[in-house]
Amino acid sequence: MKKIIFTLFFLLTLNVYAVDKSTTYSTEVFNKAQKDGKLVVINSWQETCVTCRIQIEFLDKAEKDFKDVVFLSFDQERDTEIAKKLKVDYWTTILIFKDNEEVYRSIGQTDKDKIYSIINSFL
Repeated sequence: MKKIIFTLFFLLTLNVYAVDKSTTYSTEVFNKAQKDGKLVVINSWQETCVTCRIQIEFLDKAEKDFKDVVFLSFDQERDTEIAKKLKVDYWTTILIFKDNEEVYRSIGQTDKDKIYSIINSFL
C-alpha cells in the first residue's frame, strides 16, 4: 500500500511541475515582429523546471495584458539551435528585443511586477 501511495504521489508531483508550453519561436515570426516595430519577449524554458513554470505563468498573463507585444518561447534543451542563435545557456532566460536589438536579458526572473515593469519600460 505504501508503494502505491508513493508511486501516485510521485506521478502527481511530476504532473504539477510539467510545463505545457510549446515552442513558438521561429526566425520568420521573430523577423516579422521586428519589421513591424513590435517589442518581442522571448522566454527560454525547460519542461521539468519549477522556476520556468512560474515564469511561464507570469508571461502567459503578460501576453494577455500586453496586446502589442509579441511573446515567443522555446525549450532550451530541445531547441538547441535556437538557444545557440540567441546565446541562451540557462533555463528561465527572458530576452527582450526592440528595433532589431536585444535591449534586455534576465536569467531566473520570476517576479511578476519586475517582469511587467521591464516590459513597460520598453513600450
